[in-house]
Amino acid sequence: MLSYLHSYHAGNFADILKHLNLVHALEYLTQKPKPLTYFDSHAGAGVYRLQGSEAQKNQEFENGIGVIWDEDCSAYPSLALYKTLVQELNAQEPAALNFYPGSPWLASQLLSAQDKLQLCELHPREQTLLQKNLGKDRRVKLFFKDGFQQAIASMPPPSRRGLLLMDPPYEDKQDYRKVVETLVACHKRFATGSFALWYPVVERKTIDRLWRDFKNSGVRNIQVFELGIAPDTLGRGMNGSGMLWINPPWTLFNEMQSTLPFLAEKLGSANKNQGYYRCEQLVAE
Repeated sequence: MLSYLHSYHAGNFADILKHLNLVHALEYLTQKPKPLTYFDSHAGAGVYRLQGSEAQKNQEFENGIGVIWDEDCSAYPSLALYKTLVQELNAQEPAALNFYPGSPWLASQLLSAQDKLQLCELHPREQTLLQKNLGKDRRVKLFFKDGFQQAIASMPPPSRRGLLLMDPPYEDKQDYRKVVETLVACHKRFATGSFALWYPVVERKTIDRLWRDFKNSGVRNIQVFELGIAPDTLGRGMNGSGMLWINPPWTLFNEMQSTLPFLAEKLGSANKNQGYYRCEQLVAE
C-alpha cells in the first residue's frame, strides 16, 4: 500500500521523539573521524511544508514542534540542537514555522563531507520530492525500492560504521512482523551497527508483542524509549510512540531520562492531558 503521506503528520509529537533520538545519535556517532553511513528505510520527502493543505488539515505539528518552538530548551542539549536545526530550515523567516525537516534532512545537516546517506522511498510523489530536496547532495544515494529488502541488502555498509533508521507507516499490520525480521537479519550481517526503529503506540498489546518478539530474537543490547501526550489506555488512536534501539549510543539512555520528562509534561499539558514517557533496557548487553 502506498497511500501514506507523512506530510499530514509532519512535526507532530511522534516526530519530536524520533528526531530527538536521531539528532543525539548522529551527534555522538560523528565524533569519531571514521566515515559513517546513515540508512533510512522509509525516507519520505525529506522536507515538509507546514502551511500546505495536507499539514494544515489536522495541524498535528501544533501538538509537537509548535509547542517546542516557543520553549526554552537550553537545559537539554540534544533537544536544543534539534530545535536549532528546525530553526535553520526556517531561517528565511526566523519568526515563522513554515517548514519541518524529515529524518534525511536532519541527517544531512549532522553528517560530515566523508559520510554517506542511503535513502529508500517507494511512494512516487515522495520520490520526486526527495530527489528535489536531497538528490543533489553528492553524499546521498537514493533507492526507489522496498525499504525492508534494501536494508538487508545494504548491510554491512562499506564504512563498517552505520546507523539504520526504520519507521514504516504500519498501514499494513504485517509491518510489525517485517520490522523484527528485517532488523534481526540486518544485525546478523552487521552486528556492530546501530539500528533504530520507530513504532506507534495505538494498542499496548501490539507493542507488548513487538517487544516480546525482539526479546526472543537472540539480539542483545536493546533499549526502548516512549513519549506520549496522553495515557495509552484511553484508546483514542495514537497517543504515544516509541523508539526501539539495537546497539544504541551509550549516552542515549541518560539523555532520554533527562529530556523525556520535560517533553512529556510540556506536550501533555499543551494537549490538555497528562503526558507519559518510558526509558527501559529491554535486553541487556
